[in-house]
Amino acid sequence: MKRGRAMAEQDDDEAPELGIALETVATIADLLNALEDDDLDDDALEEDDEDEDDKDDEINEELVEEMVNELSEPEQAALVALALVGRGDHEAEEWPEAVKAAAARNAKSDPAQYLLGLEGAGYLLGEGLSAFGISLDEIER
Repeated sequence: MKRGRAMAEQDDDEAPELGIALETVATIADLLNALEDDDLDDDALEEDDEDEDDKDDEINEELVEEMVNELSEPEQAALVALALVGRGDHEAEEWPEAVKAAAARNAKSDPAQYLLGLEGAGYLLGEGLSAFGISLDEIER
């Protein structure tokens, strides 16, 4: 998995440097979406299936924690900033401010736990990328 810096592609070639590899964002978004989907399906599962599903959730949560914790502080800030942009707290044009807000938030509490507790976090990461003209579905994993 690459952890370098990624440049968002836009028509005007004036895109900001996001500071995190798109593949990393996509993988974390996929894991978060899988957790969210599992939570929605829990009501329809039988008890035996729920136990297995809970184990899968724990594995996915651990993977998210591990991936986020392995990122540098600037990469963690960029990841959370994408969720903030996706949620509408900041516009894409306010990227430096979004990253500063995310870094300040990350200094107070664990970014992995924040994302795991943020409803629709995977979706929000995708929306954040969309604000920069990047489709989550088109990123290779």
